[in-house]
Amino acid sequence: MRLIISSHARDAMFERGIDEEQIKLAIQRGAKFKQTEGYLAVHTYLRIAYRKLDEETYKIKTVMVD
Repeated sequence: MRLIISSHARDAMFERGIDEEQIKLAIQRGAKFKQTEGYLAVHTYLRIAYRKLDEETYKIKTVMVD
C-alpha cells in the first residue's frame, strides 16, 4: 500500500501522534463510508479521509481523532 499524504494530513498526523502504519490499518480494517470525493475510514479512535487513486495508491486528505 502506497500513501500520498497531503500537507494538511501530515500536519494533523504530527499534532496527533499518528504514524503511517496506523493510517494503513484504518484503511484496511476500518468501516468505510462513501463521501463526495472519496471515503472516510473509521477504525478505533481514528477517522481517515482519503481517495483511492489505483489498486495500491491512496491519497490521504486528513486525519482525525475522536
